[in-house]
Amino acid sequence: MLNKRKFYINGQWVDPIKPDDCNVINPSTEENCAVISIGSKEDVNLAVKSAKDAFNDWAFTSKEEKINLLETLYSNYKKRWADFANAITMEMGAPKDFATKLQAGTGASHMKSFIRYLKNFEFEKPLGEHAPNQRLLYEPKGVCALITPWNWPMNQVCLKVMPALSAGCTMVLKPSELAPLSSMILAEIIDETKFPPGVFNLVNGNGETTGNALTSHPDIDMISFTGSTRAGALISKNAANDFKRVSLELGGKGANIVFKDADPEAVERGATRCFRNSGQSCNAPTRMLVEKPIYKETVNKLIKFANNFKVDDPTKEGDHIGPVISETQFNKIQGLIQKGIDEGANLVAGGLGKPEGLNKGYYVKPTVFADVKNNMEIAQTEIFGPVLSVIPFETEEEAISIANDTLYGLTNYIQTQDQNKVHRVARKLRSGMVDVNGAGIAVDAPFGGFKHSGIGREAGQDGLLEFLEVKSVGGWS
Repeated sequence: MLNKRKFYINGQWVDPIKPDDCNVINPSTEENCAVISIGSKEDVNLAVKSAKDAFNDWAFTSKEEKINLLETLYSNYKKRWADFANAITMEMGAPKDFATKLQAGTGASHMKSFIRYLKNFEFEKPLGEHAPNQRLLYEPKGVCALITPWNWPMNQVCLKVMPALSAGCTMVLKPSELAPLSSMILAEIIDETKFPPGVFNLVNGNGETTGNALTSHPDIDMISFTGSTRAGALISKNAANDFKRVSLELGGKGANIVFKDADPEAVERGATRCFRNSGQSCNAPTRMLVEKPIYKETVNKLIKFANNFKVDDPTKEGDHIGPVISETQFNKIQGLIQKGIDEGANLVAGGLGKPEGLNKGYYVKPTVFADVKNNMEIAQTEIFGPVLSVIPFETEEEAISIANDTLYGLTNYIQTQDQNKVHRVARKLRSGMVDVNGAGIAVDAPFGGFKHSGIGREAGQDGLLEFLEVKSVGGWS
C-alpha cells in the first residue's frame, strides 16, 4: 500500500500538522491501495499563507517566463504519462486503455491548449479607437481554492491548474480524497519543473473538513469547484460571506434527441457515451429521447447493445468499462435502478446486481429503461452510473420541452441529418453545450452549463478569463 500522507506546501512535501489517515480504495478489488492524510484547518491555513505570500511575485511574472515553465511542465507530464494512467486505473477504476488514451490524454490536451492561449493572450489592450487613452488590464484574481472530483482526475485538475498558473494566480488544490494519487504525481512534476515555492500547493482532504476550511478562508479570492450540485450550493454560501469569485462545474442530465432521420450509428453511439467511464461523466447523455416511428426499433437495438457491452477488470487491455468509484456510489446506483423498477419504467437490459463473474469490485451492469416518463426519478436524478432512460416523443417541440424539463443544463445531444432542424433545436435547448451527430465538443470550447449545472466556463480562452479580473484605466498614454 502506498504511503501518500504528505502535502505539498511552499515547494516542499510536508507532514500534516495533525495525523488523520484516510485509505484510498481500489474500486476493482475493494482493497486499500494507498493511505493519504485529511488536511485540517491548520494545514489549510499554512497552504493558503504560502499561496498568499507567493502571489505578489507570481502575479507580475512575465508571460514569457510563465510560458517557459508551462512548456517544461507539459514535457514532464508526457514523461510520466504511464504513471498518470496507472494511478487513475488504480484509484478510480478506469480501464487501462481508456486511462491512457482519454483520462491521462485529456490532461495533456488541456496543458497544450492553455499554453497556446497564453501565448496569444493580451493582458493589456486599448478599449478601442474611439477611446485612445482608455486601457484594459487583465489581472489575476488572486489566491485560488481548486477543488476537483474523482471521475476525470487529470482532465479536471488541468482545467483549473493550467489557467490559474497562466493567469498569474497562486493556488491550493484539493483533489478528491477518493482519487488523489494522480494529482500527487502532478505535484511531483510541478516540483520538478521548479515553479516558485507557494505558487502551487496541494492539501488532500474531504469536503467537510478540508474543503470547508478552504472555501471559507478569508484569504481565498476565488473558488473553482467541480462536483455535485449540492456541494456547489454549499460552497456558494461560503463564498458569499466575503464575495469570493466562484466558478462551478456541476451536474447534468443530458438529453440525446434521436430523430427518425438519425444516422445508422446514432443509437449505439449515444449508448456508448452514456456507459463510457462507467457512466461517471457529468455530460453523459443519460436520457435518450426517441421519435416514435423508430422507437421500437431503437429499444431493440439498445437491448442487444447493452447486453453485449463489456464490463471487466480495468487492468486488462481492451474496450470495456470498469467499476464505479466506491461502495457508496454502487449502492446509490442500485437504489435508483430499484426506484426505476418501482416507478413502472420498463427494465429491458441490465438491472440490479453485478455482472456475471465480477463478484468483487463495484461493477454495475449497463442498464436500459424503456418507456420512461420524464417526471420519474431516474429521468430527473443524475445517477452517475451506466444507466440509460429511453423516452418516446412525437414532435420536435415535444422533444425540446422534455429535454429542457430538468434542473440541469450542461450538455444536450441531437441526432438528425436535417441541418435546419439542428439549428432550430440547438438554439432552443437550455444547455451550455450541444453535441450534434457525435461531432464532440472541442478541447478548447467553453465547457459549462445553464441552471443547476453551474456558473462560469472552463477550457480555452473562456477558461483563462475565469481566473482574471479586468481593470479599466483612463488617461493611459
